[in-house]
Amino acid sequence: MISSQILQNTLDELHTITRIDFILTDTDGNEVASTIPTEGMDVNAILQFAASPADSQVVQNSHFFKVFDDKKLEFILMSRGASEDAYMLGRVAVSQIQNLIIAYRERFDKNNYIQNLLLDNMLSIDIYNRARKLHIEAEARRIVYVIETKYEKDNTAMEIVKGLFGSRTRDFITAVDEKSIIIVQELREQEEYEYVEQTAKMLRDMLNTEAMSSVKIAYGTIVNEITQVSRSYKEAKMALDVGKIFYMERSIVAYNTLGIGRLIYQLPVPLCQMFMKEVFTAEATPDSFDEETLTTINKFFENSLNVSETARQLYIHRNTLVYRLEKLQKSTGLDIRVFDDALTFKIAMMVTNYMKYMEREI
Repeated sequence: MISSQILQNTLDELHTITRIDFILTDTDGNEVASTIPTEGMDVNAILQFAASPADSQVVQNSHFFKVFDDKKLEFILMSRGASEDAYMLGRVAVSQIQNLIIAYRERFDKNNYIQNLLLDNMLSIDIYNRARKLHIEAEARRIVYVIETKYEKDNTAMEIVKGLFGSRTRDFITAVDEKSIIIVQELREQEEYEYVEQTAKMLRDMLNTEAMSSVKIAYGTIVNEITQVSRSYKEAKMALDVGKIFYMERSIVAYNTLGIGRLIYQLPVPLCQMFMKEVFTAEATPDSFDEETLTTINKFFENSLNVSETARQLYIHRNTLVYRLEKLQKSTGLDIRVFDDALTFKIAMMVTNYMKYMEREI
């Protein structure tokens, strides 16, 4: 619904240009917006006019007009003065307000449409029919970003995003929960994932600076049909979750760069539990490792199983590192200096993180 402030601004602008005073009320005679004080306003005259079949009439030195929203009486407008100028300018004001109502209703309808589209709440035939009615191109290249803000209902972040994309009429900004902002962006033919990544970085930097809010951004894959937009949204949501589990250091996560994390995320928890029992004994699981051991393992993996470089970065002697790795081998049965064992161990650690995440979510 169009706000009273927007209607007030409209009447103020018209008054500045025309020097005619206007009063806008609802159908019960309650003031909505006005350019003059309304004390002593004749509410009965407004009610009688609202109930009459006339679209306009002169009452007590004022022109009364009805303002409709899709054939439904929404407001009563009064322009002060009985002259032809007051009548003409009243008609102009009615036209302006009705056009604003239509624009805001269409904007609301498009937002509602995009939300239902993302959540798969429509049949394919309804998707195309409503897109045509709302003048939304069905065949266009699009991608979905999901921005997770630090605080729920972060209106500052939402306004910044709207400001950045406000001039792009083919893009949509909406939300389907309390902590996320969703952008459905239309891409030109030459705009590929490099452009999408740059857009995500721009959003992150702007929100971190202007909204003083640490955000995480994920995006799905590029789709070519309006019916595929929900798929890109689901991919972005998955990328956000997978990023929290396996790539916590990343503030931007792309679905098409998730790698093995995407595979593990889609495994059922019982299968993960079975895998962990096969790899580790109950006494030697990644949960039982101390901080020093975990740091050593992670740094060893970061350096592609290079013993000398890992020892240098940990500021320890090479033999000390070898001792730690041999101690780990004795407790787990896995020698992570060997590629196959290292791969098994890396997957096991990722599975452990996934299982912890799923326990927290339950």
